[in-house]
Amino acid sequence: MTIKKATLVLEGGATRGIFTSGALDYLMERDLYFSDVIGVSAGSCNAVDYVSRQPGRTRDCMIPTDKEGKYYYGIRDFVKEKSLMNMDLIFDKYPKELLPFDFETYFNSEINCQIVTTNCLTGKAEYMTEDSDNDRLMKLCRASSSMPLLTPIVNIDNVPYLDGGLADSVPIRRAQQMENEKIVVILTKNQGYRKSVLSPTMQRVYKRAYKSYPNLIRTIFRRSFEYNKTMNYLDQLEKRGEIFILRPQVKPVSRLERNKETLHAFYEHGYKYTERKFDDLMEYLEK
Repeated sequence: MTIKKATLVLEGGATRGIFTSGALDYLMERDLYFSDVIGVSAGSCNAVDYVSRQPGRTRDCMIPTDKEGKYYYGIRDFVKEKSLMNMDLIFDKYPKELLPFDFETYFNSEINCQIVTTNCLTGKAEYMTEDSDNDRLMKLCRASSSMPLLTPIVNIDNVPYLDGGLADSVPIRRAQQMENEKIVVILTKNQGYRKSVLSPTMQRVYKRAYKSYPNLIRTIFRRSFEYNKTMNYLDQLEKRGEIFILRPQVKPVSRLERNKETLHAFYEHGYKYTERKFDDLMEYLEK
């Protein structure tokens, strides 16, 4: 396996991350790996499966084939567990039993993998790593993927964390700090997408839900502004040829899509689009 000296940045987006799964599966089939990977939210799950060299694993996690693998809770369980998704299933039973994660390959990899979380106390992004502890690695992915309001806060080393996308949806600045000349970004939304400002009603909901975390609330309220500023910056870098972006060319699936056929189609789009763009990607990496 040849590792390219470059940084790969993976956006989140819940089930929209199935596009990224398709893209990475094609790259893995072509034996293309990067020296540094930064994953956010669903992008963190894609990141660790990429580093562990397990094509198809993230796809199979996101598109369960049987009832035992369904990770969405019903209304009754949502009220009981205070979570829309069965996070224990995704980050414990999946990697240990149903869809085994190759911890040995991951921990022995030369690739530097950073998982983005949002510290609820500071409201700031943290770029976390783990190189030996199976449970802690999955806990980092769980924290990075824990969507506000829909899933519980995750405590790591006695610090509360939530979805990394709240504080740094697409960590391009972090990638630039790594000083790799080449940066590849995989987004999960179409070109031109921008986030809307939170409505006053949703602002009140967040204030009630996270009243103990004022810095987190400020980060959530600023998220659309920071996200849109990042998208504008990415557009500039792409036009100058300083980064290479893969993004959906069709309408993305919904953030909590459940239809298997719809998810499979978006996965295939990620795979086929990356296949079409592969020569351009290699030209960018080698020039």
